[in-house]
Amino acid sequence: MNQLSKILVLSLVMVFCISIGSAQNKKASEFIENGINKFEEKEYMEAIVSFNEAIKLDPKAHQAYYMRGNIKQKFADVHGAMKDYNKAIEVKSDFSEAYFERGNIKYMLQDYYGAINDYSKTIELNENNLDAYYKRGQAKQQLEAYQDAINDCTKIIEKDSDNVDAYYLRGVLRIEYGQLSEGCLDLSKAGELGDLKAYEMIRERCNDIKCYPSEFEK
Repeated sequence: MNQLSKILVLSLVMVFCISIGSAQNKKASEFIENGINKFEEKEYMEAIVSFNEAIKLDPKAHQAYYMRGNIKQKFADVHGAMKDYNKAIEVKSDFSEAYFERGNIKYMLQDYYGAINDYSKTIELNENNLDAYYKRGQAKQQLEAYQDAINDCTKIIEKDSDNVDAYYLRGVLRIEYGQLSEGCLDLSKAGELGDLKAYEMIRERCNDIKCYPSEFEK
């Protein structure tokens, strides 16, 4: 076989391999799409089968690991979910959603420092993920880092001035931190925005002259 023939054969082999790879990836994407549809229909076992097939065809299918992790989390398989989120992040290091869900697992397991780290990474990758600020604030609350948690709630409110959950949490945090009047006003705002449980907290903690000393000293 002359040199030209060798080059031609090698080229054909390379084209064939690339074509096979493309076909496999396309097939993997079809399994992922089917799995997502099954997930939305709450057919979770069928969804897992589809995601498993996608991973067999494409071991770097980060979306399949992530979605499979979400299903495992729903069924309280926290360690299995953690492994899938780890793999999704290993394959795609800027996968913000996987960091967020892994943070939720760590929070559930009371690994608050680890959760904060994952939520911070989520925010670094997507500064508009308000849920990550909120969950990070909750994790900081568990560690009694009240001012840092308050700052996270304030950041949410700066981005979404009608975020009722952020007002409620900031109100609770401020009361726990000794900022009674500010906390009670946040709870009032949360109630104004529709969170009726804020009024329960107001009745318990805010109907005291000590909450507003300056108002009564005038």
